[in-house]
Amino acid sequence: MFKVLQKGMNRLDIEMSGTLNAEEMKIALDELVDKSKDIQDGKMLYEVIDFHLPSLGAIAIEFSRLPSMLGLLKKFDRAAVLTDKTWLRKVSELEGVLYPSLEIKAFNRNQKEEAEAWLSS
Repeated sequence: MFKVLQKGMNRLDIEMSGTLNAEEMKIALDELVDKSKDIQDGKMLYEVIDFHLPSLGAIAIEFSRLPSMLGLLKKFDRAAVLTDKTWLRKVSELEGVLYPSLEIKAFNRNQKEEAEAWLSS
């Protein structure tokens, strides 16, 4: 499951759980692009509920859209990642190093209030 919820003018909340197949990835990326088209200086709260690696087909879809996804990232300046997996928190913050225009901070799932405060600061 991959849900994209618009929360105000410049905020998206994303929930991910389970395994995404190619069709689900296509739908999710389309929704993400559509809901972020008017965002500038955006914030994103990304909650990983139960992570499983996507299918190979889903990964292929994501790579085929890499140029548009990189453009999409420029619309956001902060992203908070909520996850119980230590390795996902570390990978998320490493992504922030790779995209200097996007500050990414990872939190435990029980730290949603802290993540919200950080996004608002």
